[in-house]
Amino acid sequence: MAISPAMRALIQAPDDPIGRQFIPDPAELITAEHESADPIGDDALSPVKGVVHRYPDRALLKPLLVCPVYCRFCFRREHVGPDGGVLTDAELEAAYAWFAAHPAVSEIILTGGDPLMLSPRRLGAIIRRLSAMPHVQTIRIHSRVPVAAPERLTTELAAALETDTSIWLAIHANHASEFTAAVRPALRRLQLPLLGQSVLLRGVNDSVPALEALFRAMIAHRIKPYYLHQIDAAPGTARFHVPIEDGRRLLEGLRGRVTGLAWPTYVLDIPGGYGKVPIGPDYRQDPGTVRDIHGHRHRIETPSR
Repeated sequence: MAISPAMRALIQAPDDPIGRQFIPDPAELITAEHESADPIGDDALSPVKGVVHRYPDRALLKPLLVCPVYCRFCFRREHVGPDGGVLTDAELEAAYAWFAAHPAVSEIILTGGDPLMLSPRRLGAIIRRLSAMPHVQTIRIHSRVPVAAPERLTTELAAALETDTSIWLAIHANHASEFTAAVRPALRRLQLPLLGQSVLLRGVNDSVPALEALFRAMIAHRIKPYYLHQIDAAPGTARFHVPIEDGRRLLEGLRGRVTGLAWPTYVLDIPGGYGKVPIGPDYRQDPGTVRDIHGHRHRIETPSR
C-alpha cells in the first residue's frame, strides 16, 4: 500500500473515486475464476529480465517496479512493491544488449513500476543509452508521477529527459480531481508531447459525466487522451470491473459532447499476451449505412467501379 501526499489530500472517504483506487479492500482477497497473476502474459513474453516483447516494432523496458502509489486494480500487482525490483547494472546491460540485437524494435516503452521514480541521474543514463541506438526512433514513458507526485517533476528530471530522439510521456490518471493545482506547473517543466491513459473503473469513472470531466481535464493540461483501458483481470480486482458493453455505451454517450481531441481509443488487452484491440462503439450498420450520434441511419453512396 502506498498513497502519495497529493492523492491523500483528495480522499474524503475510503470508497470515494480517489480512495477506492488506493485504499485496500477485503474484496481483494477473493480471486475470481477468470483472474490471473499475469493477466496479459508479460512473463511469457519476457526474453530477458526487465524486457517484454509483445509487438514486432516495440518492446517494454521495466527498469524498476516501484511506484509513487499502488493502485488496487494494477495488472502488475503481483510484481510491484516496496522492494523496488530495480534492475542491477548487469541486468540493465543485458536488456540493452537485447535491444541492440533487435533492430526491428524501433520504439521502447519505459514502464514498470514508474520510470519517473528513478533519480534524474539514472533516468538520464537510460535515456542516453537508448537514444544512442540507431534503430530506436521513439521512446515512450508511462507514468503516474505527474498527478500522484508532481513535486518529482523537477528541472533536473526534465533535463534528464532531453534527447534528440522522439520522446513521449503517457500520463495515467483516472479521475478529473487528480489534476490538482500542482500538476500544471510541473508539466510545463517537461517539454514533451503528452498522452493520457486511463482505466475504466467501477465506482471511479464509470459514468459519462466522470469520463467527460476526466478527458476535459486532460485537454486543459495539454494531454491528448490516448487509451481508455478495459481493466485487466488481475487477482482481486473484480470490484472494479465494468462490462465491455457498458463501456461502449459510455463512450457513445461522449460522442458529440466532447471534442475529438478528447476522444480516447477504448481498448482490451487480450488475456494471455495477444495484444491490445479496440473495442469502442461502431457507427457502421449494414453495408453502406452509418448512424449518427442521435441514432439516425444514413446511407453512404460509393462510386460504382
